[in-house]
Amino acid sequence: MKRLNPKYIRIAAFILIPLLLILLIGGYIAYSKREALLQKAISKAKAKARRDYNLDVKIGSAHFTGSSTVAFSDISIVPEQRDSLLNIKNLVVSVKLLPLIVGDIKLADVSLQDGFINLTSVKGVKNFDFLFKKKKDTTATHDKVDLADLADHLINEVLYKIPDNLHLNNFLISFRDDSTRLKLLAKTALIKDGNLTSTIDVDNGAATWHIAGKMHPSDKDIDVKLYADGKKVELPIIQKKFKLVLNFDTISTRLTKVEHSGGETKIYGSWAVHNLLINHPGLSSDNIVFPDASIDANVFVGSNYVSVDSSSLIHIKKLTAHPFIKYTLNPVKIYELKINTGWLNASDIFDSFPSGMFDALNGIQVAGKLNYALNFYMDSSRPDDLQFDSRLSKDNFRIVKYGKTDLTKLNSTFVYTPYEKGKAMSPHVIGPENPEFTPLEQISPNLRNAVMTAEDPSFYTNHGFVDEALRKSLVTDFKTKKFKRGGSGISMQLVKNAFLSREKTLARKIEEILIVWIIENNRIMTKNRMLEVYFNIIEWGRGIYGISEASHYYFGKSPSELTLGESIYLASIVPYPKGGLYAFQPDGTLRPGLHGYFNLIGKLMAQKGYTARDTNAYGFYSVRLRESLRRSIAPVDTATADSLMKQSDDNEVMPVLEDPVKKPNFFQRLFGKKDTTAKKAEEQEKIKEKSAKEKLKEQIEALKQEYKLKIDNIDTTGKTRKDIRQEKRRLRKEQDDKEDELKQKANL
Repeated sequence: MKRLNPKYIRIAAFILIPLLLILLIGGYIAYSKREALLQKAISKAKAKARRDYNLDVKIGSAHFTGSSTVAFSDISIVPEQRDSLLNIKNLVVSVKLLPLIVGDIKLADVSLQDGFINLTSVKGVKNFDFLFKKKKDTTATHDKVDLADLADHLINEVLYKIPDNLHLNNFLISFRDDSTRLKLLAKTALIKDGNLTSTIDVDNGAATWHIAGKMHPSDKDIDVKLYADGKKVELPIIQKKFKLVLNFDTISTRLTKVEHSGGETKIYGSWAVHNLLINHPGLSSDNIVFPDASIDANVFVGSNYVSVDSSSLIHIKKLTAHPFIKYTLNPVKIYELKINTGWLNASDIFDSFPSGMFDALNGIQVAGKLNYALNFYMDSSRPDDLQFDSRLSKDNFRIVKYGKTDLTKLNSTFVYTPYEKGKAMSPHVIGPENPEFTPLEQISPNLRNAVMTAEDPSFYTNHGFVDEALRKSLVTDFKTKKFKRGGSGISMQLVKNAFLSREKTLARKIEEILIVWIIENNRIMTKNRMLEVYFNIIEWGRGIYGISEASHYYFGKSPSELTLGESIYLASIVPYPKGGLYAFQPDGTLRPGLHGYFNLIGKLMAQKGYTARDTNAYGFYSVRLRESLRRSIAPVDTATADSLMKQSDDNEVMPVLEDPVKKPNFFQRLFGKKDTTAKKAEEQEKIKEKSAKEKLKEQIEALKQEYKLKIDNIDTTGKTRKDIRQEKRRLRKEQDDKEDELKQKANL
């Protein structure tokens, strides 16, 4: 081995020894001055908190108890004009020295005794709103944030602040708003040798939770779970605020690796839950229970996107699927979603359905294999170019045995019971035994073609779904930010009416789609039979079910005699049957607002050869309501009628028929006796008007109080006097606008 030249050794010694001496001297000076430096740092932090966040920070005492250990006592944080936010009686913090040399603060030991975090949100005033305020920076260059770097930084900051050893006693977290309260008291929490144990009292003894597991934050290796003693983990506050019942036996999370390279931060972890119960009016009317569900999630964060990589895997009992979710923030927002299950045993898929989700399919037995694939892509700047493809492929799929619902029942005579707001209406026999039943061949071709043109133009060629209709419904919903367009064809409407409840829930919609797929792909019913049943069970007006009732009710004729105009009218009320009579004027003619609809449907029918081309609105002017109904049609202005015509069939619609006005009899007119009926009606109208005025007055007074509170509690953090005056003017204008809006709604 070649020996080093002594000359180089001496040179190195001359350089290193002075540096070492400087470090030692500097360290000694810093050590001897550390108390002064600590107090200076605390003063600086207090000033910054006051200047940037309007926080009054107080510390009773702070001093070193070791080379890298600081003890604090009587810490308090109070936001200006807000409730107290934080109190800590005793806090001892020890940091690691080696990371500190390079500027990283990693906690080694933390001991906390008697702490209290108080979060309040009362009448719109939060004592923690400073957390969401952006500090003004006049030097900002408005450079875009690199999400990958930000994610890596945040993860490191969080993990570095989890100490290797923790000893915590009596730390209370309290939340209170106008209607709810929550208290979580961590009686004990201990991290020792990488093991975490804790005991948390919820709402003064309502429950006891535990968070336990492995905790190695420095190695980015965390595996912990949350569970409760003798009961499920649940938070009533969630139910009160969001009408969501959510509870579970255990939930666990694991972080296995974090990498940052190539412009990406990759986070590898997993989450699992046991006996998860969910109940929400928008999801299902029943409790949805997942016995076991988990996801091995690989989250990748790039410079401008966040994604769940396709290498991730979802487990729901025996069902597995690979998801891909990506959200790109700039230069435009892009949403991507893909799901692939691969070929799975159909029985495993059906057995994995959560209980309470698909009630009609309970007990069904199937065989064969299924493969589901979903592809969704939308550029928010070009929503009309949205890509949507959802496919369920089959391989020798078949039904071995029906469960709760026999999907073949519609092939013969059956009893159909419609429901209104959960209440059963009079049952209807759908079959030749019922004189109101109308076979398909006895329904006017005009009506068949008009309804198919309006509701499902490709009914005879599609397999229950019209991909383009579903795609357009998603585009419409995105543009309007509302669920305005459903995309349901005739097959889906038939299944909804014949097999499912009328509730509008996500579970019911998915079940509807699944049943349609089963019926269409197993040829359980012919298209003609589906159309025949459809015409005989759907609602055509308030309490009007089946085309025979509808044609006699509106026009006093049988379904086979319906004209083109009458057929297009009936097609127009299929989506909104309860508002059907509002389409007519008191003389029995149609309101002008339907003229465009007639032209649209008529032209589409003419293009397919269902009718001859027409320049007279395809029968619009010849439609006449049955004469006995005309006399009781309430006069309604055009705007109101148009609105009521489009009322959802699940919404309450004002009755169309007016109660006949009681007129004075012969002797009353002869002797001039006053019409007491009219007088009573006038008095009732005055009472209603007075009540409306009082209600409006109360609303305006409440609005004034609300905005007075907002103005009195404006956050002045980092704002000049001019900024504060402008904010007050903005709030007062907002108050005036809302007051005008209330008056307009009340028509006062």
